[in-house]
Amino acid sequence: MHIGSISVHYAIMQARPRNTAPALSWNSPTSVNFRIRHPQESRRMKTPARVAAALIFVLSATTAQALDKITFLTNWYAEAEHGGFYQAVAEGIYEKFGLEVKIGMGGPQVNVYQLLLAEKADFVMGYDVATVNAIEQGLPLITVAANFQSEPVGLIAHPDVKKIEDLKTRTLLIGQASETTYWPWLKAKYGFTEAQKRPYSYSVQQFLIDKNIAQQGYITSEPYAIEKGGVKPVIFHLARYGYPPYAQTIVTLTKTAKNRGDIVKRFVEASALGWKSYLKNPAPGNALIQKDNPQMDDAQLAFSNAKLKEYGIVDGGDAQKLGLFTMTDARWKQTFEFMRDAKLVKPGVDYRKAYTLEFVKQVKVLP
Repeated sequence: MHIGSISVHYAIMQARPRNTAPALSWNSPTSVNFRIRHPQESRRMKTPARVAAALIFVLSATTAQALDKITFLTNWYAEAEHGGFYQAVAEGIYEKFGLEVKIGMGGPQVNVYQLLLAEKADFVMGYDVATVNAIEQGLPLITVAANFQSEPVGLIAHPDVKKIEDLKTRTLLIGQASETTYWPWLKAKYGFTEAQKRPYSYSVQQFLIDKNIAQQGYITSEPYAIEKGGVKPVIFHLARYGYPPYAQTIVTLTKTAKNRGDIVKRFVEASALGWKSYLKNPAPGNALIQKDNPQMDDAQLAFSNAKLKEYGIVDGGDAQKLGLFTMTDARWKQTFEFMRDAKLVKPGVDYRKAYTLEFVKQVKVLP
């Protein structure tokens, strides 16, 4: 099966700052096994008590063994944007749903869809655009939920810029991966041109020294580095201007959705509950994030968490009424139409094969 042409290093990844990358690979995942611990028997314990204790031990061991083991691969190094999943591990939520979940970190050289197709993971963080492209190639992938109700990508400008249209006169730093995501959308909607675009080097230094520059960025990350550099930037969250894709979707194999639907439902529901908890008290999840990625400091985690809330990335939009991780046919249609019009996908592709609403309709975890 040809899978080398799948592009999953999309802008959502490449917008991330490089100073949060640990010296770890995805195949050294966080694995928190919640095992039932038993006090040692008293030497004075009578025979019936010993029998009862042994029975409890056997039942407990059986319960532990009965947990369905799941590997979930993220799209980047551990960070606040993954917080709810780590929270579900830290607080034992997955275990309550009969799951033993290992979280593996992605990164700039990790092709999550390739690993999913090779069955090295049960679920991965995906992206609508990449999944529709995979369907065009005939690959058996399907989206079962959407963690982010809007993609947290934006254009970041200096304080003198009052509206997004004003960026037509600025130099724009745009990464190569954006050529197949939001850059065509920006050109069509606002008339931005190739002449004003320059490569983004994934550093905010150019932005800090040149007031005529605006750049792409993950609104939960780059503004933090820019503010530390002494500039309070203006942020144009593209979703608020109509950019339609979901982000950090939960993608699995088509056969998994068909044959292991109960596990899919449990994973989605437990993950949604993890996110609900994380947005209220992120400390348990943050502790595991920093264990996987020691370079992720408290201040960056706090900043990112605040931005997730401010922009309603997880709990905004349809999630307010339909629940966390929800999706709708209308949003997927908008994404496909944008891709079709931008010639990012052939008009005849059946984009509806890229997702199913079966599981999000069964799970309703309100914010």
